[in-house]
Amino acid sequence: MRRGRLACVHVTIAYHETCVETLRNIGKWNQLFAQHHDLIMQVGTAEEVAAAAEADKTGVVFGFQNCSPIEDDYSLVEIFHTLGVRFMQLSYNNQSPLATGCYEQRDCGITRFGKQVIREMNRVGMVIDMSHSAERSTLEAIELSSRPIAITHANPTSFEPALRNKSAQVIKALAARGGMFGFSLYPFHLKNGSACRLEDFCSMVARTAELVGVEHLGLGSDLCQQQPDTVVNWMRNGRWSKSLDYGEGSAKQAGWPQPPQWFSDSTQYDNIAAGLAQTGFSEPEVQQIMGRNWRQFFAQSFTPASAE
Repeated sequence: MRRGRLACVHVTIAYHETCVETLRNIGKWNQLFAQHHDLIMQVGTAEEVAAAAEADKTGVVFGFQNCSPIEDDYSLVEIFHTLGVRFMQLSYNNQSPLATGCYEQRDCGITRFGKQVIREMNRVGMVIDMSHSAERSTLEAIELSSRPIAITHANPTSFEPALRNKSAQVIKALAARGGMFGFSLYPFHLKNGSACRLEDFCSMVARTAELVGVEHLGLGSDLCQQQPDTVVNWMRNGRWSKSLDYGEGSAKQAGWPQPPQWFSDSTQYDNIAAGLAQTGFSEPEVQQIMGRNWRQFFAQSFTPASAE
C-alpha cells in the first residue's frame, strides 16, 4: 500500500463476528498499528486521512460488512464508532436483523430494528453501506437515512449482471441523495471476470459518470491480498452453512479468483488513473474518482450529526 501511495483504505474487521470477536479483531489491529507505525495509522476523520498522507502512511478506516457485531443492541453502534468503526453494511448476502441480502429470493426491505439502527448510525456518524444488500432494502435505506449512504464496492448490473451489482435505479437514487458509489475490482463483479480489460472497466466508469455525475464516484477495490482460502470461506459461509456458498452469480469456484492483470495489488492504482485519463476524464476528474470524492464524503459523514 505504501509503494502504491495509498492514503486510506477501508479494512473489513467483521463479516460474521459477534461483538466480542470483533473487539478482539480491533485489538489485533491495535497491535499492528503499534508494530508498523511507520506504514499505517488508524484514521476516523477526513483530517486524519490528510495527516496520514502528509506523514507518508496509509490511513486505516474500520468497517463491518455485516451487522453481526451489534447483535441485537443498537447502543453498540455508538460504542463501535468510538472505537473507530466508520462503515457498517446492514446485511451481507443473507437476510439480517436489519435488511435483506442480495442472495435472498424475497426482499422484505428494512426491518423495524433496521430503522432504529439507521437513525443511530446517522446520529453518531457511521456510514450505512448497502454493498451486499438487495434492491428494495437498498432503496429503502437510501430513503430512510437522513445522511447520504454508500455502496462501497459494486458495479452496475448493466456491466455485469452479478447478484451483488446494482441497477441504474439504485445508483441514481443513491446519487440523488448525495451518496457515494465505489467501483469494485473483484473479478466476480467484472465483465469477463479475471479477463476484464482495463478499457472496459474505465468505459463502465464513464457511463456511470454520465448517469449520475463524477462527484458521486470512487473506487472500492474489494482487494484481498495474501489471504488463505479459510478467509474467503468465512466470508461466504460464516457459521450458517455446511456447504460452500459460491454466490455472486459466478461459476462454482472455490478459493480466491485471479485478479485482472492490470490490478493485481495495491501498487497498480496508477493503471486505473491512466486508463480513466485515456477514456476521456480530465485530470481533476481522475483525482476525484481516485480518492478526493471519498475524502469529501468522509468529511461530511464521519462526525456526529450534532457536530455538523
